[in-house]
Amino acid sequence: MREAGMVSGRKSLGGLVLAGALALFAAPSQACELDRPLKIAGLDYDSAAFHAAVATAIVERGYGCKVERVPGAIAPLVNGLARGDVDIVMEIWMANPVEAWSKAAEAGRVTPLGTTFPDANEGWYVPRYLVEGPDAKAPDLKSVSDLKRYKALFTDPEEPAKGRFYNCVAGWVCEGVNTKKLAAYGLDNDFTNTRGGSGEATVAVIEAALKRKRPVLFYYWSPSWLVGAYDLVKLEEPAFDQAVWDQLKTTDRPSRATAYPVSKVVIGAHVDFPKQAPQLATFFRQYGMSSATTSQMLAQAREKGIAPEQQALVFLKSQPDAWKAWVPAEIAGKVTAGL
Repeated sequence: MREAGMVSGRKSLGGLVLAGALALFAAPSQACELDRPLKIAGLDYDSAAFHAAVATAIVERGYGCKVERVPGAIAPLVNGLARGDVDIVMEIWMANPVEAWSKAAEAGRVTPLGTTFPDANEGWYVPRYLVEGPDAKAPDLKSVSDLKRYKALFTDPEEPAKGRFYNCVAGWVCEGVNTKKLAAYGLDNDFTNTRGGSGEATVAVIEAALKRKRPVLFYYWSPSWLVGAYDLVKLEEPAFDQAVWDQLKTTDRPSRATAYPVSKVVIGAHVDFPKQAPQLATFFRQYGMSSATTSQMLAQAREKGIAPEQQALVFLKSQPDAWKAWVPAEIAGKVTAGL
């Protein structure tokens, strides 16, 4: 019996070795096209961080690459992209691109790949409870042209004769555009132009007002967790006009303003990247998500208090039909196994 057991054990062990060898030969190669880490821009706002995390999870699990996140703000990161110090920037807003991108594109140093989301938009928001419903304090507030009549509703504690408008962070492109809009709409003498020192500081003040159901007027963009989490109304502006928009951007004191254009947001790459890593470049060309889905993901992450990397895994697990269209079936299988 002992000898029979040893023979049986040898057969079992041999079977395991053979199965393991077959599995090794059957497994597709995990070799990355790059002999170094893929460098993705670590932009300092939520939607870009989420998309960078989704791309990182797929590249690491599906393509066997290491990924290095390069932290920073958009302008220096795009300059790094032009030099080749960064491979990928997940969000380049084409309707109002940062100057560094425009210069690098003209010089032929960067190239757009896929469309991160095609329907990004920006504007001036108020909470819906302020303009709709039985307790609405401003039921006739629909447009920026109505704001002058309602400035007392948004009283600035530091300048009680004025309302308060929460602009974006000083130095951001949107801050300059909104400052010009206040003047063009004739509102600069009626509203203080409040510019925060950081995105988190500004949004904390806005969210505090929303939670207490107080009046608040602010600029924001979509996709964003704030738009995904709260019921907001974007105030009407004159319909987008390209000529007016161009003048608004190039003139210090424009006489007219227009709504923000709906923006196509693309993935920017160093011009040599598609030649260095054609398979990865194909993935980034196929990448794409709607603004609404992005906002939903960001709001969920905020509510749960989880990092973009964790929410990226939630997305990959809960919406496989969305991302599997971006990669070959073999890569999708590796990503799924890696989750």
